[in-house]
Amino acid sequence: MSIEIYNTKTGQKSPLVTLEEGKIKLYVCGITAYDYCHIGHARSALVFDMIVRYLRYRGYEVTFIRNFTDIDDKIIKRAQEQNTTCEELSNRFITMFHEDMASLGILPPTIEPKATEHLPEIIGLIEDLIRKGLAYQVAADVYFRVTGFNGYGSLSGRNLDEMQAGARVSINEKKEHPMDFALWKGSKPGEPTWESPWGPGRPGWHIECSAMSRKYLGNSFDIHGGGKDLIFPHHENEMAQSEGATGEEFVKYWMHHGFVTIKEEKMSKSLGNFLTIREVIARFAPEALRLFIFSTHYRNPLDYSEAALLDAVAGLNRLYTCLAEIEQLPATGNDQAASAIPKTDREKIETIAERFRKAMDNDFNSAQALGHLFEGVKIINKIRQHLPGKPASLDLQLLKQGAETTRDMANTLGLLTENPTLYLQKEQGKILKTLSLTPEEIENAITERTTARETKNWTLADEIRDQLLAKGIELKDGPAGTAWQVKLP
Repeated sequence: MSIEIYNTKTGQKSPLVTLEEGKIKLYVCGITAYDYCHIGHARSALVFDMIVRYLRYRGYEVTFIRNFTDIDDKIIKRAQEQNTTCEELSNRFITMFHEDMASLGILPPTIEPKATEHLPEIIGLIEDLIRKGLAYQVAADVYFRVTGFNGYGSLSGRNLDEMQAGARVSINEKKEHPMDFALWKGSKPGEPTWESPWGPGRPGWHIECSAMSRKYLGNSFDIHGGGKDLIFPHHENEMAQSEGATGEEFVKYWMHHGFVTIKEEKMSKSLGNFLTIREVIARFAPEALRLFIFSTHYRNPLDYSEAALLDAVAGLNRLYTCLAEIEQLPATGNDQAASAIPKTDREKIETIAERFRKAMDNDFNSAQALGHLFEGVKIINKIRQHLPGKPASLDLQLLKQGAETTRDMANTLGLLTENPTLYLQKEQGKILKTLSLTPEEIENAITERTTARETKNWTLADEIRDQLLAKGIELKDGPAGTAWQVKLP
């Protein structure tokens, strides 16, 4: 089965047919480097990390470009506020971005170009557009002529006349049309500038991605991605510039992820309703944030709440607990015993990978794919809990195979990458620090409970167990004695 991708431009899913067999060229718009990254940025980075990982798992050679905007009105304003240079400010936040991405376990792109390092390519592209009559100079500024490009509005599904009538843009008598946009901005006092054929200035926002994608991926490439807020005007303008300059189709598949919201309101710096990646990771495991984000299909809105993230923590703990407990099963079983596992359960476990891939092949439906993993783990746990003392070898093999498949499939999403036992110990240790008990006090309580049980004082034994449980400590009685663990979410 081939992978199907939803294409924003066509408004429908279609099979992935690459420009070059077995290879995928992917460009994703990166951050404007002027502030800390919030979990809206985390969603974008994690979604395309998941897509790249899965495409590579399916055998594609992926060239992944993600840029940095390191010159922009916001950067200039913030640098002036902090009495520093745009270069220092942007480099500082690019370094912090890399730290955030590493903390989330995100694979680095093939190339991470910066706008300011590609001025020759940007200027060359603008010159191409001027020669073709698609751009014009006014004083030291250069604008793209939207009326010269017949396909303008086709990506966002907008009509140019309607856009002109409802344009919320300031009146600018220098422009031929209110929707014309800047390719080059003439210099202003206190701003960084570069030399150009039109005088000193700096590039507009949209032109940088067209120039950098053309340099590293060619005139046409397979997938362009970003958030839905980039469809218009950024990606619409990119497409117009690139196709206007080359006469070739710019991108085959346009992919856009939904917003992260808080109480159903878009998370953004301008609204001040955002949580930084650093704030979230300080409290929750990075893989829990991954699980939270992937539990919703990438095109749908994702409403952030602490309760939802705690649900993801609990779900991740269930997955790791299953793996850890399967690791404790005996190496060998009874070769003579028949399988005690029902046929339907056996089939569910044997087809985990097949069902996972089918979901992911359907426009990277990670939510459905994860559902298959959790269903498999639920069945594995049910079977494990009812295993006889000397289980059939066939059953042990199936459980171990099911756990291994679950981990392998989760790994394609960047999940279950840690040692299960060590991960659970780490999570228990984090919770234990918040409890009003020390390990020594827990062991003393267990000793007291064991004595009570030996003297058949069941009431006291139950009281001690319940007191510990109320404080978050769960006891497990077994042939080797009583073990304790922190009750994970």
